[in-house]
Amino acid sequence: MERVTVYCASSPKTHPDYLKAATRLGEILGEAGATTVYGGAAIGSMGAVANGALSRGGRVEGVLPRFMYDLEWGHPGLTDLHLVNDLHERKRLMIDRADAVIALPGGCGTFEELFEAITWKRLGLFAKPIVIVNVRNYYKHAIALLEQAVRERFMNEKHLEMWSVADDVEDVLDKIKNAAPWSAEDRKFAAVN
Repeated sequence: MERVTVYCASSPKTHPDYLKAATRLGEILGEAGATTVYGGAAIGSMGAVANGALSRGGRVEGVLPRFMYDLEWGHPGLTDLHLVNDLHERKRLMIDRADAVIALPGGCGTFEELFEAITWKRLGLFAKPIVIVNVRNYYKHAIALLEQAVRERFMNEKHLEMWSVADDVEDVLDKIKNAAPWSAEDRKFAAVN
C-alpha cells in the first residue's frame, strides 16, 4: 500500500467529529508511510486529512482543478500538487494513483467519487480496496441503498464484497489489509443473472 486516495469534503462548517476523524486518518496514513492522495484543498476535511498526514511526516499529493487553484483553494504545504483541467481529470488521476480508496463523510462530490470507484470495481476496472468510513453513522443510508440494489437484483450479492465499512478511522488499515480479493475476472458479475 503505497498510495491511498481519500475522498472527503472541503466544507469547514461540519460537525467537529468529521474534522477530528479526517485529521486522525491523515495521521494514521502518515505513520504507516503511505502517500495520501486527495482533492488538494486546504479547508474542511480535505485540509484536515492533509495536515494530519503532514504532521506525521507523510507524503501528501493534492489533485486540484485549475479553476479551484485560481480561486486559491489549494493547500500550500503539500508534497506535490497536481493541477488538472477539470473534475473528470481529477477523479481519473486520483483513482489511477490509488492502491486503496477511502471515503470519509462528504457531500455530492464525495458521493460521486465513491460511487464511481464502486462502479469501476463492479466492472473489473479497479480491483483495489474501497473503505467507507462511517463516522457518526453518516453513510447509513448510502449503505442501505447499495444493499437494496442487491436485494432488487440490480447488483449481484458478490458485489457486497467490493467495499468494507469502518465505523472508526482506527480500523481503516485493517479493512484495507483484509479486503476481499477482486480482479478483472470478477467482471462477469457485472451482469445480473
